[in-house]
Amino acid sequence: MKRRVAREKALQALFQIDMSGIEPEVALRNVLEEEEKMDAYLEQIVLGFIENQERIDGHIRENLEKWSFDRLAKVDRNILRLGVYELLFVEDVPNNVVINEAVEIAKIFGDDQSSKFINGVLSKVSQS
Repeated sequence: MKRRVAREKALQALFQIDMSGIEPEVALRNVLEEEEKMDAYLEQIVLGFIENQERIDGHIRENLEKWSFDRLAKVDRNILRLGVYELLFVEDVPNNVVINEAVEIAKIFGDDQSSKFINGVLSKVSQS
């Protein structure tokens, strides 16, 4: 599985966890096709976020301007969570790649303003 696909599936899993509180393992199984086996990167970013959620959400809160964390669109919040996880914990992906991937995913799953918003917040996180 390519990393872009893993990121998109991770977003879907985190969204399910955020909306319904299901267990991460269940959410991961839900986003895989019937015969598809678990991808290591997909599992790493979802479970890694769960382990570090408080720290990651703290970084997001610190870098929001004129927004409260609770008012964020759920899709945008979870794209930010993936991006911040990768910025903080994945050493083999350069920051500019993390930000670009998150922006591209926001263009697919978010609204018209999501990509600019995601870019701004992740850029601030990467500089802090």
